[in-house]
Amino acid sequence: MNGQASVIHPAWLRITHWLNAVAVVVLATSGWRIYNAAPFFPFELPRVLTLGGWLGGALQWHFAAMWLLVANGLLYLIINIVSGRLRRQFFPLSPRLLLADFIAALKGKLAHADPRHYNMVQRAAYLFVMLDCIVLVLSGLVLWKSVQFPLLRELMGGYESARRVHFIAMALLTGFVGVHLLMVALVPRTLVAMLRGR
Repeated sequence: MNGQASVIHPAWLRITHWLNAVAVVVLATSGWRIYNAAPFFPFELPRVLTLGGWLGGALQWHFAAMWLLVANGLLYLIINIVSGRLRRQFFPLSPRLLLADFIAALKGKLAHADPRHYNMVQRAAYLFVMLDCIVLVLSGLVLWKSVQFPLLRELMGGYESARRVHFIAMALLTGFVGVHLLMVALVPRTLVAMLRGR
């Protein structure tokens, strides 16, 4: 087996993965501080989990990480499409096989023998998180530049509705990260592969 064949995750994938991880952590924690400044649910998030210290500081962190997520996310998506990796790794997606893999995962019997190939649960989860990030960016545009994006604002149901969409999409992304970290803890060699590529 040559060196190229033994690569599980190429360098571009590892770099974009870790940059996205940094962006998501900064966006979530600064976003929680922004939410706490004007909560629309009957709870606030613990201040110790937030970033920015005050609303203005949180907004600065949020906008900085926003550009990182958008630029890095676009790079990730473009390379995936152009290289054909998106089609190879994430499709086809079979509802029947997805259900079977999901049941196997619940029983702790989901095989992950070859980290170069994703099972149906992984395919669905990664496709979901890509779509969720698009919803986050679009709803974030409404919150950031509501006047400049009136059609997008209306499609979101107005500014206040866009706030809720943004919060829920962030909560779903945070949930994905939690499950992702749990899976890494259960299959630690996936972390090694994402650090070293092999």
